[in-house]
Amino acid sequence: MPGRKKVRSEEAGLQNAAPHYHGHRERLRARFRDAGTDALTDYELLELLLFRALPRRDVKPLAKQLIAKFGSFAEVIAAPGARLAEVKGLGGAAVTELKIVQAAASRFVKGAVQKRPVLSSWTSVLDYCRTAMAFAEKEHLRVLFLDKRNQLIADEVQQTGTVDHTPVYPREVVKRALELSATAVIIVHNHPSGDPTPSHADIQMTQSIVDIARPLGISVHDHIIVGRDGHASFKGLQLI
Repeated sequence: MPGRKKVRSEEAGLQNAAPHYHGHRERLRARFRDAGTDALTDYELLELLLFRALPRRDVKPLAKQLIAKFGSFAEVIAAPGARLAEVKGLGGAAVTELKIVQAAASRFVKGAVQKRPVLSSWTSVLDYCRTAMAFAEKEHLRVLFLDKRNQLIADEVQQTGTVDHTPVYPREVVKRALELSATAVIIVHNHPSGDPTPSHADIQMTQSIVDIARPLGISVHDHIIVGRDGHASFKGLQLI
């Protein structure tokens, strides 16, 4: 039957085409096993992820296209699902695979922060903040609420704004700290522009929270701004 012949022809084509990239996949996996991630470029690491979701395609061109569009491996996996879905050839399974990796990375670094005194694991805190927020396309304000031992009680996103502004209500931040019996907070927000330099509005907002929190026995340990180009610490800049 014509239809059956067509299916068999397509299957034969796939079988014949497979060796074209099968060897490349095995070599890339072997390099990853033997030398680790430092031996791979961003697009090659993306290839390893895409192999699972797209087992019958040469994914190198797609991986390169994603890096060209978003900028880096981190920016690809952090990109919103809707924007990833706009890339031709990247189906739902592949988008899900990328978002699983993002979630796993966030869960991993968050685990290094939980159940440990935050101030003694500051590098882990910064890693977590950057992983969670540095590549977001809109501004988010999150607050880390700490107990008297400086251990994490809660990590909450308080507000979500636009590409360059987040509405912040200092009294709501302090009210939430009181509800959680927190004795200290760390404020974190991102700059989608990539530049973490504090703005005048950032400085004013932080001082307002400090002024409201201090009489209630709540310390503001720091305000961290994260972006693609790094991070800024208000404490390090002596702004609080």
